[in-house]
Amino acid sequence: MFKMALPEQFNRFMGRPDGGKNRRAVLVKQLEERDRRRMMKHFLGLDDSDRLLRFGSRLRDEQVQAYVEHIDFQRDTLYGVYNRLFKLVAVGHLAFAPKEKIPAGSAHTTKERIAEFGVSVSATARGMGIGSKLFERAAIHCRNSDVDTLYMHCLSSNQTMMHIAKKAGMEIQRDHGEADAYLRLMPANPASMLQEAIEEQVATIDYNLKANKRFAVKFFGMER
Repeated sequence: MFKMALPEQFNRFMGRPDGGKNRRAVLVKQLEERDRRRMMKHFLGLDDSDRLLRFGSRLRDEQVQAYVEHIDFQRDTLYGVYNRLFKLVAVGHLAFAPKEKIPAGSAHTTKERIAEFGVSVSATARGMGIGSKLFERAAIHCRNSDVDTLYMHCLSSNQTMMHIAKKAGMEIQRDHGEADAYLRLMPANPASMLQEAIEEQVATIDYNLKANKRFAVKFFGMER
C-alpha cells in the first residue's frame, strides 16, 4: 500500500520534529468561555507552592476562584493544553495592558501596548516542554497582534519561568527575590500569520476529538 509521508513543515506544526516517532505532540489550544470550568479545576488543583510560583503568593481557594471568574476573554488571550483524557493540564494567560502599567514598559517598547505572560502546568504534565510551547504560542500571537514586547514577572526561585526566559533569550532583571523578563519580538509576516492559523486549526481538531471521545465514554457509561 502506498503511504504518503507527512511534509516536514506539517510535522513541525504538530510539534513532531522527528515525524512523531519519539515525541508526543504538544498542541496548544486557545481557550474560550466554555473552558472556564476546567480552568477553575486546573488552578484549584495547584498546591500552595505552585500557587506561590504562579501568582507570587499562596492564594486561598476563594482568591483563585475570583481570579478565574474575572478573566476577560475579550481583552486577554488564554491558551491551554489538554491531555489524552481531556483534562486541562496547563494554562497560559496572555494579558494586554498599556505600556505604562508594566514596570519600565516604556523603555522596552515603541508600541502603545505590552503583553504579560503567566503559565501554570499541573505536576503530572511537567518535563514535557509544555510551558515553553505555551510561551512560543503566546509570542507568535503577540507578533501578529502588533505587540513588540512580551513581559514576564515571577519569583527568582521559579525555575520553570526562568528556564523559559533564558531559553527565549529574554532580558532578565532581578531585584529582591523577584525577576522581570522582557523579550523584543519581530514584526509579523506571512509566515508567522500562517503558523498561528495552522497551529490553532490542528489544536482545534485535536480538542474536538478528545471532547467527543470524553462525551462517548460518559454517555455509554464506560468511564472507569
